[in-house]
Amino acid sequence: MKLLGLIGGMSWESTIEYYRIINELVKEKLGGWNCAELILYSVNFNDIYRLQQQQKWDVVAEILIGISKKLENARCDAIVICSNTAHKVADKIIAEITIPLIHVVDETAKEIKRYKIGTIGLLGTKFTMEGEFYRKTLENKYGLKVLLPSPKQIEYIDDKIFNEFAQGIFLDATKSEFLDIIHDLKANGAEGIILGCTEIPLLIQQDDVDIPLFDTLRIHLEAAVQFVLS
Repeated sequence: MKLLGLIGGMSWESTIEYYRIINELVKEKLGGWNCAELILYSVNFNDIYRLQQQQKWDVVAEILIGISKKLENARCDAIVICSNTAHKVADKIIAEITIPLIHVVDETAKEIKRYKIGTIGLLGTKFTMEGEFYRKTLENKYGLKVLLPSPKQIEYIDDKIFNEFAQGIFLDATKSEFLDIIHDLKANGAEGIILGCTEIPLLIQQDDVDIPLFDTLRIHLEAAVQFVLS
């Protein structure tokens, strides 16, 4: 089994899910008492959050590059960033390390293409929805049409991600609003929805809607497990 390096803490609630699911997947495939061989480096999200809000992405990149190099020096065979938003600086990290970074956008796009979907709705932080790193990869590299919520809905989603989900708060009222947003995206032509924030699947599940949901957390980890067991 290959050794996997996880960069977590963004937020720790979703990092718990990363740890749990990757071990469940390994046990499912290998049976017995098997679990993943990994090293987890968990950041203080307070520091990363402040830098994100200040648009200091170069500093975020420096921090995550430093952590990635530590994991590489610890003989990890690949790296997984346990956050969709932090993939905004993934290309800078990839340029500075010699081991693979298993990229959440690429793995999600591959799964969408398997469903033969052409138009996809994207939910996530404001950085994810409005930034080019996610949408442009889906559009330019994979030929997908990406639909976003309205500006007001984007602000609502971003607020709930940081001020509820990242604090471990999941409310029925918030779930109802998210389902309304998904309904609007479907009405505008979305054939599926990307849950492009690792906390959203803790709120919304496939049984809640009648179009495919792409849980980026699980997709990311299925790719990671496939790599470590190959």
